[in-house]
Amino acid sequence: MAHESHSASHAKTLPAELGAPAFVDTWRMRALIVGVVFFAIAGILAALDKSTGHDPLDHLTRAWVMGLMLTMGFSVGGLALLMVQYCSGGKWGLLLRRPLEAMSRTLPLVFVYWLVVYIFRTHLYLWARVTDVAAALKSGMITEEEAHCIAFKRPMLNSGTFFWVMLLCFAIWEFYAWRLNRMGARRDAEALDTTPRWIKKLENFSGPGIIVYAITITVASVYLVMSMDVTWFSTVYGLLFLVEEGFQVLAFAIIVSIALSKADPFKTLLRQTEQHDLGKFTFAFVMLNIYLTFGQWLIIWSGNLPNEINWYLDRIRGGWGVVITLDFIFHWLVPFTLLLSRDIKRNKKRLTRVCQFMIFAVAVNLFWLIEPNYKDAARNLHFTWGILQYAAVPVAMMAIWVAFFCTQLKKRALVQVNDPHLAEILEPEHAVA
Repeated sequence: MAHESHSASHAKTLPAELGAPAFVDTWRMRALIVGVVFFAIAGILAALDKSTGHDPLDHLTRAWVMGLMLTMGFSVGGLALLMVQYCSGGKWGLLLRRPLEAMSRTLPLVFVYWLVVYIFRTHLYLWARVTDVAAALKSGMITEEEAHCIAFKRPMLNSGTFFWVMLLCFAIWEFYAWRLNRMGARRDAEALDTTPRWIKKLENFSGPGIIVYAITITVASVYLVMSMDVTWFSTVYGLLFLVEEGFQVLAFAIIVSIALSKADPFKTLLRQTEQHDLGKFTFAFVMLNIYLTFGQWLIIWSGNLPNEINWYLDRIRGGWGVVITLDFIFHWLVPFTLLLSRDIKRNKKRLTRVCQFMIFAVAVNLFWLIEPNYKDAARNLHFTWGILQYAAVPVAMMAIWVAFFCTQLKKRALVQVNDPHLAEILEPEHAVA
């Protein structure tokens, strides 16, 4: 008969060196090489696209927005999940706190990425190209519906407001990232008996921060993606991106944690119990993601509102039905099915593969959200050299971001030694004999 027994007679102890292992430098170098190579590929694709008579900046800038949303998702989403952890507590925070802090400190790079979007805004946003609505309507540049929507939304959708509002969002995010990282460092430097006071301070700071994050990420998603189609309205749009960030941040954090567990200190810390818990947490975001996405579609479709249904028709007809089907399979069906398995959640290699696939699914979903906003692609999925930029540019941007993340990860010890859960997580696991 099977029975439970201790895998060891005494608790594990932390190693003397708590910094990131040396192989993190290797990750950084490889990421930089990948970034340079894929930026070169993007340049070649732009030249090929131009040779066929297309404006190479069209798909290049659209793909850049996709890369921006991916990296922003990791940076701002990492900050948000860090605040959630401070409010909720739990052992998972001891494992993910340092990776989440490192993600939040990559915001300056994401800000540079956004500046490129602002510079090339007229290639991306109809409202930025149209300075005179009446003249644009008369020339046939825009439809009557677009003219009405641009005029109605003009107080928000103009270059000046776009710049200052996004600048404010980045300033708010950077303030919260700076403050939480500073408080975390000060907590590390103090004695264990001060921990309850720091937990309370971090919780009080993070609680309102989560609300501020929800508002600012809604504004950012509306400006950067939703406003690509000025006729589209959605009250849940920002919430979809909020949940998506939790989806991708948890996947990335698990990948990093498992990779770090090849050496100390994570080799000592990461038990199957906590790995399993992280897998279950990720499963919850998978469920929430599909609930919101399907809920929006069902309400709009059952309401039979022509203006809103057109947004979906642009993404279903003309070959896009294949993409939305793959999006459903990649984004929900595959991770949902695999994360149901207890064995997969407790197997490092398999859980890593699932999380890598989840990040790929986020990229597919962003492609489906962005490309059909443009008249050349709506209800008309077709191949051009430029469309391959959706692979080259985001990969390059993500690779540079990963390199910067590795630099930030090396700056602090990976373990917070005065965390109240440390003693528990160092206890040996129970094994089934």
